[in-house]
Amino acid sequence: MKRRKMTAAACCLMITAVLSLSACGGRQAASVVIAGSTSVQPYVEVLAEEYARLRPDSVIDIQGGGSSAGITAVESDTAHIGMSSRNLKESERHLWKAEIAKDGLAIIVHPSNPVENLTRGQLRDVYTADVTNWSQLGGPDARIHIIAREEGSGTRSAFDDLVMAERRIAHGAIVQDSNGAVRQLVADDPYSIGFISLGLVDLGERPVKVVRIDGVAPTRESVLDAEYPLYRSFLFVAKEEPVGPARQFLDFIFSEAGRRLLTDEGLVAEDWIE
Repeated sequence: MKRRKMTAAACCLMITAVLSLSACGGRQAASVVIAGSTSVQPYVEVLAEEYARLRPDSVIDIQGGGSSAGITAVESDTAHIGMSSRNLKESERHLWKAEIAKDGLAIIVHPSNPVENLTRGQLRDVYTADVTNWSQLGGPDARIHIIAREEGSGTRSAFDDLVMAERRIAHGAIVQDSNGAVRQLVADDPYSIGFISLGLVDLGERPVKVVRIDGVAPTRESVLDAEYPLYRSFLFVAKEEPVGPARQFLDFIFSEAGRRLLTDEGLVAEDWIE
């Protein structure tokens, strides 16, 4: 996957409470503010860059902060659209939502690590620190360094739901605030393990190795067919169905060109699912 370079129009990072968000209520504003999941953010930046090329008059302001922050921004009228890489909680289900793509949750280790496959139970035992040495999993005699995302992130929420089964990640985990930071630590540490968005595995100067889960490798096909057990939805959320400039950007995302961009970036992009 090629490294991403943003234009100023596509990623101004200008989310503030003083921005006019009248587009959420049906009147157009000068820009569309999108905030939330750092897993979803790089893909929306790619979409916004292409959209700005096609529509030079458009302004798409993109901000990270995590899935929960994006949902809060929508509810507090500081963003038109929230990005979420976790399912909505019961208290959030009044919000409008659309699935823009599916993503596999990749389990990554250092390329020198000989471990090729883990069961979901073994992975859970690693993250609860019930298993602490790679030799217990067919690897070297070395302590496992577990790397996790921070609580509140969509990636962490997905991992908790799909792997942890109401168990808690061990307090000794090294916590990072982005997928990129997790990937970098794993690429630098021969004894580490981490979890990131599948679409971001190849985004970096140093390689990481993807581990099969229950014998299945995370691929577009295995995510689409639900064979790979660790996958999630990437959602856009809003107070109500977007209109005006926000709706025009959504229409681009669900166009053939938008679907192709997301697919080229490693996601599973199907037709619009509400």
